[in-house]
Amino acid sequence: MTVVRPAGMADIEELVRLRAHLLDAPDANLPYRAGSSAEREAWRRDYRAWLAQELPEADGIRVAVIPLSDGTGLAACATAIVDRRAPSPACPSGRTGWLQSVVVDPVARGKGLGARLLNHLLGWFAGEGVDEVLLQTTENATGFYKRFEFASSGEELLFRTLPVRSAAA
Repeated sequence: MTVVRPAGMADIEELVRLRAHLLDAPDANLPYRAGSSAEREAWRRDYRAWLAQELPEADGIRVAVIPLSDGTGLAACATAIVDRRAPSPACPSGRTGWLQSVVVDPVARGKGLGARLLNHLLGWFAGEGVDEVLLQTTENATGFYKRFEFASSGEELLFRTLPVRSAAA
């Protein structure tokens, strides 16, 4: 049986390794993909720091993992974050779930691990009082999420990167 569990501090390096399949992939046509070695080093450093801060607190955040069957690392991971927004008809409580960084190691794909992670996190969101779950995905993964009743919002997701401010600003 595949075990899904919350990530712990000992999982940080494996979480960085798995997330690199998204953010460092040379063939990924994603606007947030690391394009240089400096960008790769920066996101990895900052992600390690974020995990070190957030994993022990775990308030409104769940990083779920599936260990490799031989216990040598992680086969898959996903991050769930509860966001509080203004209430709407689709989300009367204002509690919205964000699903991020769903990654299955290429050697472990095709075994239902992504589905196990998704079911685990959807259950966790329900327990957190979340009314709706949002995610950003690629064309390649859209079919996977549609099998779990995710649908296009009809809105285009736009983003803008802000300049880095110094601590004195």
